[in-house]
Amino acid sequence: MIVVHHLNDSRSQRILWLLEELGVPYEIKRYERDAATRLAPGALTAVHPLGKSPVITDDGQTIHESGAIIDFIIRRHGAGRLQPRLGTDDYETYNQWLHYAEGSAMLPLMLFMYTMRLGEAAAPLSPRIESEIANHLGFVNAALADREWLVGDFTAADIQMSFVGEVAGAFGRHAAFPNIKGWVDRFQARPAYKAALEKGGPYSFAAKG
Repeated sequence: MIVVHHLNDSRSQRILWLLEELGVPYEIKRYERDAATRLAPGALTAVHPLGKSPVITDDGQTIHESGAIIDFIIRRHGAGRLQPRLGTDDYETYNQWLHYAEGSAMLPLMLFMYTMRLGEAAAPLSPRIESEIANHLGFVNAALADREWLVGDFTAADIQMSFVGEVAGAFGRHAAFPNIKGWVDRFQARPAYKAALEKGGPYSFAAKG
């Protein structure tokens, strides 16, 4: 059985959601961030040397990195669900979103989060970071202009990209990018998303109210 090594308030929430969408049985092993530093506990290094989450174990294999985990689960357990058919144009678009989420889109958002703690010392970096956030969120917003999901029907690309949309909302960027806001509202309303939240525990980026 798949074991999800789940860190609170982290990208591993996406993996729980994916498994709920697929109806695949899994176990959760929980880890808590340090209340002061917000860092992952050292115990995660016993699972993988980087000590990061998400990471899963399945039938003797250890897989880390969200995109790789999603791809692995769908190939091993998805029976063709939640991804376009291999060899189609939609599959290539889907695959790009899987890589884009962490390869490009999250970087300026993470830089914004880190530099917030620097106050005025971050001033020289702020214009470039803001420009990159606007560039990437504008790209995602445009991609959602005429559709509900990133690639036709709902796919794992929406799950992988969800953290980008949720963090953008946490940083007050939804008003400027209404298509992203609508997309986040839609995926947060999915029953599997809600079931994953119940099992995963408190999550700062869930819908409020």
